[in-house]
Amino acid sequence: MHDIVIGGKRIGTGYPPFIIAEMSGNHNQSIERALEIVNTAAASGVHALKIQTYTADTMTLDLKNREFVINDQQSLWHGKSLYELYQQAYTPWEWHEAIFKRCRELGIIGFSTPFDETAVDFLESLDTPCYKIASFEMTDLVLLRKIARTGKPIIMSTGMATAAEIDESLRIVRDNGCRDIIILKCTSTYPATPDNSNISSIPHMRELFDCQVGLSDHTLGIGAALASVALGATVVEKHFTLCRDDGGVDAAFSLEPSEMRNLVDESARAWQSIGKISYGPTDKEQKSLMFRRSLYVVKDMKAGELITPDNVRAIRPGLGLSPKYLNIFLGKTIRKDAERGTPLSWDLL
Repeated sequence: MHDIVIGGKRIGTGYPPFIIAEMSGNHNQSIERALEIVNTAAASGVHALKIQTYTADTMTLDLKNREFVINDQQSLWHGKSLYELYQQAYTPWEWHEAIFKRCRELGIIGFSTPFDETAVDFLESLDTPCYKIASFEMTDLVLLRKIARTGKPIIMSTGMATAAEIDESLRIVRDNGCRDIIILKCTSTYPATPDNSNISSIPHMRELFDCQVGLSDHTLGIGAALASVALGATVVEKHFTLCRDDGGVDAAFSLEPSEMRNLVDESARAWQSIGKISYGPTDKEQKSLMFRRSLYVVKDMKAGELITPDNVRAIRPGLGLSPKYLNIFLGKTIRKDAERGTPLSWDLL
């Protein structure tokens, strides 16, 4: 499985996980706040910041009845019409260039999720380095075909998708020229719960679809994200805000700056700890071997004296014979004088 390079950053199992901060609508319709989110995300150590490219009119109809209103008591957005939600959450297109420019200045990768073909054309005009495909759009094969033909790397969330749907989407993008694709395990509930995340799918997805797999995580905290790294995730995407108390459409399940820094640091440690299959002492452990228990003479002994549990015991350090040999010595005589603190050796038997 080949590495993928986005904006000069190499992504693969041989590298620490690629961490994406998702701004979404947490800018609360303030360009100053949007740019501050970029600043803070970069300071938190993320590798990339993602926004979303749509308008309310490209997403839905301006209707406030029937299925155009969110009627779910458990939803963060209960009672809102789809149009109202997208009006509140969208990132104005005239902000995109300034946001991407600030990302470049701070050394992180700025990119976006297009939600229709006009958004792809717009992002191409800004020379986006890659594309994100949202879970809800991954079955829009016309959109996928358009994105694939740009030749840019694709990161695709797979919330709600069956294996057959993922396979079909991958065939479309591959048949249209995209070879660099990463799929993300995702649970499309907001927030998601750990028990509904099923991240054990990650290694199975990697084998089944023959591509890199990451996690788009809507759970609270960073536990699921860290566990995904242990399962081989090469990308982790988390929603990001300056402060949850400031509100915003996605604030409730977004990380704050200190939490994002913790994710960046701990995911790198989790990846580093995976290492390789290994038994026996590592190079660093060699010095610790001396602190194992071993057999020592614990009372002064004269030649010919009987060896008993009273004068030979397993103690630290580990410079004598292994404790497993104790029964061979017990009941036999010592060959020569040995003072207290002498490591037991075969030539004493």
